[in-house]
Amino acid sequence: MALGKLNRLDLLADLYSEVQIPRAVYDEVVTRGLTRGASDALTVRLFWERQVWPIVDIAEANLATYKPPVILHPGEIEVLVLAQMLADPMVLLDDEVARAEARRLGLRLRGTLGILVQAYRQSLLSFNQVELLVHEIAARPDIWISAKLCQQVLDSLYQSEG
Repeated sequence: MALGKLNRLDLLADLYSEVQIPRAVYDEVVTRGLTRGASDALTVRLFWERQVWPIVDIAEANLATYKPPVILHPGEIEVLVLAQMLADPMVLLDDEVARAEARRLGLRLRGTLGILVQAYRQSLLSFNQVELLVHEIAARPDIWISAKLCQQVLDSLYQSEG
């Protein structure tokens, strides 16, 4: 969860009234993350507890009905199954294969970079803050968002600024 690694989960609370996280994602990021000593695991756990946002258990019957045509991680599968159960959800995904599958399913989606741009457009972050965060994403080996995509987002923001 890139926003956890950047310690900017607060943007989720500023932008969305509620974010639901499937149990598989929570377990991967928090439960197993704490075991591995991942720096963002405690941050995510404390943030989710403070927000009192739901951690959703997806029924096996729901999971059994969805057979993605691509290989996805269990958390990504649960995100997509949960999204299909909700009315007009916004899916938050960074993995490109999972994003392509969300688009195939007709789901609205946003990634970490999109959240940063949205926060900028809503004056929650300054241009300099977004620029710094995007450069940090591009430089960090523990955040798997390509430097090329980061540069494309920055180029787009530079064009809209100038």
